Amino acid sequence: MNLLQSVLGSMLGGGQQASQGGGLGGPLLQMAMSMLANNNSGQAGAGAGNLLDQLRGAGMGNLLDSWIGKGTNLPISAEQLQQVLGSQQISDIASKLGVDTSSVTGQLSQMLPDLVDKLTPDGQLPQGGLGNADAMMGMLQNLLKR
Repeated sequence: MNLLQSVLGSMLGGGQQASQGGGLGGPLLQMAMSMLANNNSGQAGAGAGNLLDQLRGAGMGNLLDSWIGKGTNLPISAEQLQQVLGSQQISDIASKLGVDTSSVTGQLSQMLPDLVDKLTPDGQLPQGGLGNADAMMGMLQNLLKR
């Protein structure tokens, strides 16, 4: 079972606990979805085009395309994620969650490929984008029930 499935299972009461990070998975998943959400509040980490655009802008469009497409998801390393998000944003996330930055980058690097893959089941970004965090959570819940 991958990290995303484990986190979703525990959040939805499936009895599965995230195997890493002692419960960090749920809050981190919610932050990841806010980073992918369409609305941009101007805050670091909010606004979806932000993360997707940041990946493309950092020359990692091939990774993103593999997550969106129907093939195998290419991995992103914690170091690559640190490069894309920047030290300040990673520090802010770690501070909010009360963990160290390596936990954030490590788990996000495991979670993001599967998260984007699950949010794009047709192998392409929806025309209107991924939607807001609540809509994404609803989509993930429906996918988990299948």
